[in-house]
Amino acid sequence: MAYAERGMSAPPEVVYNTATDPDRIAAWLPEPLLSAPRDADPDGLRARWSARDTDWSAELRVEPEDTGGARAWLDLAGDGQADRLADEALDNLAREVADNLQAG
Repeated sequence: MAYAERGMSAPPEVVYNTATDPDRIAAWLPEPLLSAPRDADPDGLRARWSARDTDWSAELRVEPEDTGGARAWLDLAGDGQADRLADEALDNLAREVADNLQAG
């Protein structure tokens, strides 16, 4: 299991909504999970994906930071690429959040 965390300069709800937006998921979530069903908890700002017939799964948690932004944590399970992909996924999510803020 790989673990990554990252601060983002956006409210936690914006980070969570961007992460779970069906039109933006492909830009950040690792490819093996793109067709995985999502279990969402919008009130708790958590989402889980678990790919059927593979070992790939992910859990995203978003919490507010004292600075007004958000901190996102991603637990990613999969093959030997999971360590690299966890950090890469949060970097990609941060870009999507920034794009979402500029578009809004």
